[in-house]
Amino acid sequence: MSKSDITARIVQVRAAMTEASVAAVIIPHTDYHLSEYIADHWQARRFLSGFTGSAGTLVITHDTALLWTDSRYFLQAAQQLEGTGIELMKDGLIQTPSIAQYLIHHLDKGDTVGMDGMLMSVDATYELRRELEEAGLRLDLTFDPLKGVWNDRPSLPDSKVFVHDTKYAGQEAREKVANVLDNAASQGATSVFISALDEIAWILNIRARDVACNPVATSFLYLSPEGGVLFIDAAKIDDNVKSYLADNNISVMPYDGVRDYIERLPSDARVLISTSQTASEIDRALGNRAVRGKSAAAMLKAVKNPVQIQGVRQAMLRDGAAMCQALKEIEDTVESGSRLTEMSVADILTKYRSRNDLYFDQSFETIAGFGPHGAIVHYEATPESDAEITKGNLLLIDSGAQYLDGTTDITRTISIGQPTDEQRHDFTLVMKGHIAIATAVFPEGTRGAQLDAMARMPLWREGKSYLHGTGHGVGHFLNVHEGPQSIRLNDTLAPLTPGMITSNEPGLYLSGRYGIRCENLVLTVKDMTTEFGEFYKFETLTLCPFDRSLFDTSIMRPDEIEWVNNYHACVRERLMPLMPSDEMRSWLIEKTEPLTTDNN
Repeated sequence: MSKSDITARIVQVRAAMTEASVAAVIIPHTDYHLSEYIADHWQARRFLSGFTGSAGTLVITHDTALLWTDSRYFLQAAQQLEGTGIELMKDGLIQTPSIAQYLIHHLDKGDTVGMDGMLMSVDATYELRRELEEAGLRLDLTFDPLKGVWNDRPSLPDSKVFVHDTKYAGQEAREKVANVLDNAASQGATSVFISALDEIAWILNIRARDVACNPVATSFLYLSPEGGVLFIDAAKIDDNVKSYLADNNISVMPYDGVRDYIERLPSDARVLISTSQTASEIDRALGNRAVRGKSAAAMLKAVKNPVQIQGVRQAMLRDGAAMCQALKEIEDTVESGSRLTEMSVADILTKYRSRNDLYFDQSFETIAGFGPHGAIVHYEATPESDAEITKGNLLLIDSGAQYLDGTTDITRTISIGQPTDEQRHDFTLVMKGHIAIATAVFPEGTRGAQLDAMARMPLWREGKSYLHGTGHGVGHFLNVHEGPQSIRLNDTLAPLTPGMITSNEPGLYLSGRYGIRCENLVLTVKDMTTEFGEFYKFETLTLCPFDRSLFDTSIMRPDEIEWVNNYHACVRERLMPLMPSDEMRSWLIEKTEPLTTDNN
């Protein structure tokens, strides 16, 4: 879209605001399920701003337009918003006001702030309303800023639902439903309403292609001891899936009938909703029937069962073999002098991963950032930005796949040509943080925020840092980002529990120069029991060499060098049987040779 398209659309929104007596409108980047990654039907913020990142909120007043987004997208947003008249608000920085603070400062008492109440959680709505009302502002959750503006809006996704076989899922849907209802009962509820698409997919062992890279189906789910209701477009359900759902005591009703259904529930119904994952409009429809608590499924889903864990280990083997073949082709292409671009790197990765019978899709759009583009944390190459990869800088590749038996997410930073001393120094600082997390031992009850500083300390000592989290939860043939656990500075209050899969991905980004990120997935496992209780550690799941040429062993401790060597020995041993040729086996041997103190 052109910059003039964006400015024209904002003018139309302001006309609608004037007609509705709305002084400001908030447009989050989400859907009616409060998802991070969303289908085209819900891409309102992108439609009105041109910004394509997966996080960010647009605010339009009668004389300003602003976009709040986090550090992953500062550079990308600045580039995409240039010329639109939309001001970038760098969320998370001390000097950046919150949306509520900005509106309170710039609006007059008695003004109305409008938004769609299906696009903000109960918790977030409560806090926003409280702040606005204390300042004399009103919040209207019925205002639709897109009416008459987005006339060619894409339809709701219509992919077919399929059953995720128990041989991969490891647990029957009926058992999961019972466990979720037990959790709801522990919170004082008799039934539960679920909006989160990945939770619905997990509970019912169903999958679809409604959201790119996220194998979920657009739906809502109501569960009670008498049975459940899946609110979904009936055209998405064939007879086999309908029969499967019926066998699990789940009936099917139209997607757009969900609010009428919950409004008609008996007045004495006690329906658990997750206040962080349910839209405020759903809460309004339930009224006094709502039991406002925590997700009844999040922890159950996050702690993988033995079948899932074994599946992920197998997926990592295949993914590691594909990564090695892709990295070799990338190196060979550069050495031959043939043209290689960021977008072709993504194609190479998909080529090797998709050769596997259990491959389903990417787990997110590949990030292949060369040189300065690597400093854009969630950079995605376009035909306009697609840089040629030549010797003389670093290439950051963050990618992953959805396999029927597991989800992968891996980042490798590789040197194209001879790295500079500064690049090697910075890479090694990042790896020191990575190793600190990989080797952490911690007591039961430890949360990710209590480990996060370990990854940052080598950088902090030199006045360097990164603003994104160090680790996020990862689903099983589901969303690559899932909670409730994470490793980040702000605490999500979820303990790291055996069976959880989390990323380990510290980084460093130098604007206009290069970016570095080193990511493996780790599994929380039991380590030991002492008089002080249970202690846990991480098992590294990802199998792929790090670029040995980027290590500066002069700033590494012996135990850090030993960790790298042991990891590479494991990678060599486990991936060697999957290498398809002598040439690939030789490549793997070379890439996993031990580091020595001469690597400086």
